[in-house]
Amino acid sequence: MTLKLGVPSKGRLMDKTFDWFRARGVDMETAGHQREYLAASGIEGLELVLLSAAEIPRELGAGRIHLGVTGTDVVREQLGNWEDRVEEIAELGFGHADLVIAVPRFWVDVTTLEDLDATAAAFRKAHGHRLRIATKYHRLVREFLRDQGVADYQLVDSQGATEGTVRNLTAEAVADITSTGETLRANHLRPLEDGLVLGSQATLLRSRGADWDNGAQKGLAALRDRLGV
Repeated sequence: MTLKLGVPSKGRLMDKTFDWFRARGVDMETAGHQREYLAASGIEGLELVLLSAAEIPRELGAGRIHLGVTGTDVVREQLGNWEDRVEEIAELGFGHADLVIAVPRFWVDVTTLEDLDATAAAFRKAHGHRLRIATKYHRLVREFLRDQGVADYQLVDSQGATEGTVRNLTAEAVADITSTGETLRANHLRPLEDGLVLGSQATLLRSRGADWDNGAQKGLAALRDRLGV
C-alpha cells in the first residue's frame, strides 16, 4: 500500500521540509512536472502529496494522508480534539512562530492578561459592547482566554493583515502569529507579558484515522528508522 506524505507545496516551508528529509537520507526531487514530486529514498511505496500548509491538517484529520508536515498552530486550530486525531512524530526545528495576544503600545497600564480582563470590563461599561480581538485563530485564542479567566471580549475574524485592524479601528487588540515581532512593532502593538498562546513550529505528524493496513505501517516503520524519529 502507498504511504502518503503531505508536504507544503511552495515557499520556504517546502524548501526547508525537503532539506530536513534530505539531511536524513530521504531525497525528494521533481519528477518532470511542476507539481509532481517523488521520494527517491529507497523506501518502497512512499508518495508525496503536495498541499498547502493549511490543507494538511484537514487531510490528516480525514485520514486521506498518512503523514504530513505543517505548523502546530494550524493543526491545533483546525482540528478539535487534535490529540485524538493526529500524533506528533517529530518537531523539525524550523518554521518557528509564536501566537500572541498583543495590545496597542500606548496602553501603558495593560501588560498582563489580568490587566486585559479589567480593561475589557471597563471597555464594555464605557462603550456598550465588548472589546474586540482580531484573529485568524478563534479556537486557540478562545480556549486560551477561557483558561486564563479573561471575559468580556469578542473575537472578530481577520483573514488579511491582522496587525492593521487596530489602526483601522476594526479591533482594539489582536491575537496573531509572529516570529520576530517587527510587524507588531510597525503597527504600534506589543505582546502582553503572559500573552503567549502557543509556540509553533513545523512538525511531522501521523494521522490516527488513516488506513494503516496492507503495508502502510511497515512503510512508516522503515521511514522512521531512516529518519531516526
